[in-house]
Amino acid sequence: MGRAFEYRRASKEKRWDKMSKIFPKLAKAIQMAARDGGGDPEMNSKLRAAIQNAKAENMPKDNIESAIKRAIGKDAEAINEVTFEGKGPHGVLVFVECATDNNNRTLANIKSYFSKAGGAFTPSGSLEFMFARKAVFEFEKTNESDLEMLELELIDAGLEEIEEQDGQVYVSGDYTAFGNLSKGLVSLNVEVKKSSLQRIPVTPVFFSEDQMIEIEKMLDKIEQDEDVQAVYTNIA
Repeated sequence: MGRAFEYRRASKEKRWDKMSKIFPKLAKAIQMAARDGGGDPEMNSKLRAAIQNAKAENMPKDNIESAIKRAIGKDAEAINEVTFEGKGPHGVLVFVECATDNNNRTLANIKSYFSKAGGAFTPSGSLEFMFARKAVFEFEKTNESDLEMLELELIDAGLEEIEEQDGQVYVSGDYTAFGNLSKGLVSLNVEVKKSSLQRIPVTPVFFSEDQMIEIEKMLDKIEQDEDVQAVYTNIA
């Protein structure tokens, strides 16, 4: 597969194996969802999704409940959503989503990752048109799964695409359809494994193996930061 593929696989396995960093990120996502839409996952599709994602990473139930309580209690922590846009090595476009209780700390950290890799921030909003925001749901295909039926049932809920890869089914639509698609899948008794709002590159770009190694080194640094929730690029 080449050096770049092997490097990316190894680096992914290494960083996502660090539970001490994964759980705080998941907890922040739960807190923000509960703060914005309430602590009842039955009435809050974003919270339900955040809990699903936490369970998929084997986050203990006590941790999940604690995160919800921290978000809706009288002493709720002030966590803000902030985004950063920039260009990394070889012109790769990078969009970073963060959740932080200290904007200055997060800004300084993310800026340093770009600078040390020879990259730089771009003006806020300059990359918005380069990424399409999508609601994405993932679940395992079973013998009972009828993808054609699912497609017909979910079209009115905002479905744009449904595909299967290696036994996993991916359902996607515009980000504004997140709630309707979530409800539609629940009504069809589909057990969603993960769900998220993602930024998909409109014009993906291919980079060489050597270029990818440099790019991945910067992405690793960014993704390991405790305030970073998601990183999107225009890598094909």
